[in-house]
Amino acid sequence: MTPETMVEDVTHLLEVWVAGWAGCRGYEVSTEGRFPAALRHDSTQDWEYFAHDPSDAEFAALAAKTAEAPTRLLTVLSTDVARYSFLAQEHGLKMASASQTMMIVDMSTQDTEDPWLADDDLTLETTELDGVHHAVVRSGSVVAASGQVYVVDRTAVFDKIVTEPAFQRRGLGSFIMKALAAQALGQDVEDGLLLASLDGQKLYSHLGWKKVCQVLMMSVSGAETGADLSVA
Repeated sequence: MTPETMVEDVTHLLEVWVAGWAGCRGYEVSTEGRFPAALRHDSTQDWEYFAHDPSDAEFAALAAKTAEAPTRLLTVLSTDVARYSFLAQEHGLKMASASQTMMIVDMSTQDTEDPWLADDDLTLETTELDGVHHAVVRSGSVVAASGQVYVVDRTAVFDKIVTEPAFQRRGLGSFIMKALAAQALGQDVEDGLLLASLDGQKLYSHLGWKKVCQVLMMSVSGAETGADLSVA
């Protein structure tokens, strides 16, 4: 399936992304109706519900579950931001984040060679544990950049791509992506999938990734805890 075809089935993309994201982080997964959910034991310590373009009735049911606890989150993927902003307000939810996007790439277009570091003071370490591939760049004992990837249905789900502030603007974000791609492509991977912050969108667009739709996160409090799905 090409990324163009997959974009037409965002519901499936969301299910794949949740499975990969949860796999990266060791989250328990479940369903709420026809929609996926994940227990975020390391941040909110509560459930987050995910849906692509839910109907008004489906949104109402998910909003009711979300409102049962201030630590719960509802994340909706859509291109109709106005509609779900209105529905959130109607059902007593506040927007915690509306700046992230889902992005996709055809992995055959990506550099799959093991990358090398131009800076002599930096070293790369790659590991794999329980299907999660990790890449870490260090300067001595200090972590400069890191990331992880998990493969679901021939789709590599990238997560927690982070460059520490002191090491930014040195190309380490691109380097980590290449290092993870080189690991993931040993598993018959066809596509790449991730959720990106505003800063991340610039990097991934440069690497050939395409936007699928907006990511809207809501809760009863509107608190930003856990509201950056790409990192938090």
